[in-house]
Amino acid sequence: MIKAIKVNKPEPISSKKSSLLFDDSSDVKLTIKALEQGKSILITGFFSNGLLLLNALKKHLNKKYPNSTFQEQRNYRAAYFKLSNLILIAIVDYKLTVKKAPVIGWLEQLYSENSDFLLSFPQIQGLNSAWQWYKNGILTPVLRNKLQPYYGTYFPTRFDHLIFFDNWLKRYKGPKKSVIDVGIGSGVLSFQMLKYGFQKVFGTDTNPNAIVGLTEFMGSTKLARKIELDFDSLFGKFNFPVELIVFNPPWLPQSHALDCIDEAIYYNENLFPDFFEAAKQHLLPEGKLVIIFSNLAQITDVTKEHPIEKELAEGGRFQLEKCYRKTVKKASDKTKRDQHWRALEEVELWVLTHN
Repeated sequence: MIKAIKVNKPEPISSKKSSLLFDDSSDVKLTIKALEQGKSILITGFFSNGLLLLNALKKHLNKKYPNSTFQEQRNYRAAYFKLSNLILIAIVDYKLTVKKAPVIGWLEQLYSENSDFLLSFPQIQGLNSAWQWYKNGILTPVLRNKLQPYYGTYFPTRFDHLIFFDNWLKRYKGPKKSVIDVGIGSGVLSFQMLKYGFQKVFGTDTNPNAIVGLTEFMGSTKLARKIELDFDSLFGKFNFPVELIVFNPPWLPQSHALDCIDEAIYYNENLFPDFFEAAKQHLLPEGKLVIIFSNLAQITDVTKEHPIEKELAEGGRFQLEKCYRKTVKKASDKTKRDQHWRALEEVELWVLTHN
């Protein structure tokens, strides 16, 4: 399966690309002006020079873009993404060419066909963070063993919804023969269900990295016999009804073109109608459909429309058995983002049955 799927990774840039050089003696203001003119900058000398330039860019953009509303935060992030990705760093023989740089195992694993190239500094930061998470594993409060998220795979950094789902699973008295986990991601919901005695989980995902990563993680262990994967949208090749369907969809409507990992965060206008139509055919008559969601989009004024409430009001396919809501933990005082809206955020667990 791994060989048949091409993973997503940052596209290598030719090492012949012409760029302005930046080190600790360069003029930072002139360099930022060059970035705003669309010129690329190559970090030289020490790895810390890239961090220095990124910090200066953040301060510069903080002055240009207010940060008092959720939408303004999104505008700032869009500008930072555009300019920061013009800051480049060179790789030769799978090593960063600057001094005191981290060793990143993904470079050799993901780029076996190309040992000399450039990547943007934020991409290098992402690869480095992903390597540390992968190598060291991620602890969650709902699993005994660590997750080992593959590069480019969404994994939970907040756990309110996982604890919520865990508590629901403890009380679940229905059959546990088969379940479909739509958008399996790092596999955390599936692992939770196996913990509570589900015999077989069928997981799909549109992100090839999620499928490759889980396949590698499970290897030839008993997990591989209990979880069957398919690289496809919604229900994929699993064309049969099950007792339980679990869906932890994106919580925000799409505002820009999406890459695969963004699809774990933002949903397009067709996702929920298509999901509910397909779910109707894949749920046994007495089965349950569980959706883990949030009121995040509503409280941040991104949209007034709640896709699950809309389905129940207009779809005619499902009825509500129960909706559980729980206020999330307060945002950390250490966060630099204004997240006053977090006081109003609730995670939601919807249990639907056939109409």
